Amino acid sequence: MFRSESLICLIKSEMGKIPVKIKAVVYGLSPFQQKVMPGLWKELANKITHKVTENWLSAILLVGPVVGTYSYVQNYKEREKMEHRY
Repeated sequence: MFRSESLICLIKSEMGKIPVKIKAVVYGLSPFQQKVMPGLWKELANKITHKVTENWLSAILLVGPVVGTYSYVQNYKEREKMEHRY
């Protein structure tokens, strides 16, 4: 939904300012229009499941090192805490 507006802009010249009409297009959403991107959230769980099952090897290679690093750091922090306990 858009509307066209006429704006008056003043252009500076040697003799003074000259008013010139400029057309501008203003885009906006109607407050009654609720479906901006309806297909984005439709069946989101199915889309994610399909992507993961389609690319399960890449998903494991992505998530594996992150989980491994996180668990290593948690274990390291726990051992340090236990060493400096007394």
